[in-house]
Amino acid sequence: MEHTETRTSRSVPFLLLAAGLVVMWSSGFVGAELGTRHAPATTLLAWRFLVVAALLAGWWLWRGPRMPRRDLAAHAVLGLLAQSGYLYGVFAAAQAGVAAGTSALVAALQPLVATALAVPLLGERVRPRQLAGLALGLAGVGLVVGADLFRSGAAPWWGYLLPFGAMLSLVAATLLERRARPGGSVVQALAVQCAVSAVLFTGLAAATGTLAPPADPGFWAAVAWVVGLSTLGGYGLYWAVLARSGVARVSALLYLTPPTTLVWSWLMFGDPVGPAALAGMAVCAVAVVLVSAGGTGSRAARTDAKATGAPGREPEHTAATTTSTPDRGPERRAEAAAGAPAGAPERGAGDATDAPGPEAGRPRPRRR
Repeated sequence: MEHTETRTSRSVPFLLLAAGLVVMWSSGFVGAELGTRHAPATTLLAWRFLVVAALLAGWWLWRGPRMPRRDLAAHAVLGLLAQSGYLYGVFAAAQAGVAAGTSALVAALQPLVATALAVPLLGERVRPRQLAGLALGLAGVGLVVGADLFRSGAAPWWGYLLPFGAMLSLVAATLLERRARPGGSVVQALAVQCAVSAVLFTGLAAATGTLAPPADPGFWAAVAWVVGLSTLGGYGLYWAVLARSGVARVSALLYLTPPTTLVWSWLMFGDPVGPAALAGMAVCAVAVVLVSAGGTGSRAARTDAKATGAPGREPEHTAATTTSTPDRGPERRAEAAAGAPAGAPERGAGDATDAPGPEAGRPRPRRR
């Protein structure tokens, strides 16, 4: 996501952002199980997005600038995929009786799918060490929640297809974001995505007669949980971490969500954490280290990093006076046609003050 990053946001250590992403993202699986105990999934999702869309829209109207139509449309599609499609699969699975750990396991397949598709679609290079880390992470996830797949009283077979569909929807959103690189800040992106999801789930809940919220305080506690932790915390950190790393690296962090979800479930519902869970946590930690240390990045990002003297890092999108990124769709197409990297600096009116022109080397005539 090409958004303006301040010095404060860039000063936050990446490990801190990554740890926050794992914790907040895991809270969504627990929130789904907590909320569907009090109301259907459509009711919980409708009120979740109504609340968060109102908060973010109010902030945007107060302080946020306008967003170009291209970026607005891109974030709307991302909202349908990364929030509406993904969350409906997770919450509907919880309502069908699929355990939170099992949904987290299926969602943890996202790194393998996203990384495999990022190679041909985005030109990202995956090293053998990272492939080994991805495979090791999958083994660790299976070790953590494998026993839950065969537990007594499991959900119907079609319920397990719902998290698979949710995972594929998130994969599509991740690759689309890396391909389109829409502008705007993280708050602006979430505002558009949540507004689209609010319209969708409100209409779906109204059509199924499940829009009216229950009077149970537990329902509103679940709404506050998924709004504060899962939506603002989880999705905000997801796009922030994705903007500062490659698809393989940010996806590998999701391997830590199943064991973290077990910890959440132990704290919230008293579910025991056995030796297999502890062993799986250690395996997943090793897998994340292997993938994160691989230095994955797109070819364009590596070319731009060499040009800026910062090898191994993707270009930082910053601006001195603006708070939103202008529409660069025509310029990106021109860069692609010319073979220039997508992150190449723009040449416009502002460059005249930064670089000497063709007349700079000529001596000026003396005055008589």
